[in-house]
Amino acid sequence: MLSYDKIAMKISVSHGRKIGKLDNTALTDYLEQKKFPIVTKEYKKYLLYEGIQDHHVYILKSGVIKTSVISRDGREFNLEYINDLEVVSLLKDEYSQFIDAPFNIRVESEKAELYQIDRVEFWKDINQNFELQIYVKNYYRERLLKSMKRTQQMLMNGKFGAVCTQIYDLYDKFGIEFEDGVLIDFVVTNEEIAHFCGINAASSVSRIMHDLKSCGAIKIIDRKIFIKNIELIKDNIIF
Repeated sequence: MLSYDKIAMKISVSHGRKIGKLDNTALTDYLEQKKFPIVTKEYKKYLLYEGIQDHHVYILKSGVIKTSVISRDGREFNLEYINDLEVVSLLKDEYSQFIDAPFNIRVESEKAELYQIDRVEFWKDINQNFELQIYVKNYYRERLLKSMKRTQQMLMNGKFGAVCTQIYDLYDKFGIEFEDGVLIDFVVTNEEIAHFCGINAASSVSRIMHDLKSCGAIKIIDRKIFIKNIELIKDNIIF
């Protein structure tokens, strides 16, 4: 088994290639022109709680955050990880000063930095900036497509396919490519994967991960998933 040090050495030698991200040039240019306050939160701290009113838009500057909701019986269902420059709170309409947070937002990296923008001011800026309007339209189109696709995959894949779907999503967000596979450069526990997949017991995920290791699809390196054969993962997903 490769050690993390060997992987780090391999990055410098083979220039591990990160999986592509969506274009956010218009948002980057907008933030560079403005001097918005930056909120810093530490690991496992919450930025927003579901149902609590807030009058800001938050845009992730650095770090990793997780969005989730809590069911009526108290179970947590994870929605997604965000690790790129992106709007992380709901924009809703142009006129409401306060909106109820639709989900929890928690920091999953050592720390996270987020731009904090008055939501009404943000909408005024959008209406005066054509490139920013295009970004927001593309952002919502992408979010809608992701939501529809995720719903389809969760309904049609079963537990094994749901876990494979989540691994593929982690591959897309945190994957660093090497000659012999892809390292998911982020530690995710079986319990967290279970919460993404609507699986009650982390032990069920443990069994699925064991099966994936046995068939040669993945291995674990310093608590991180290394995908040896992405095609074996994709074979268990209904796209």
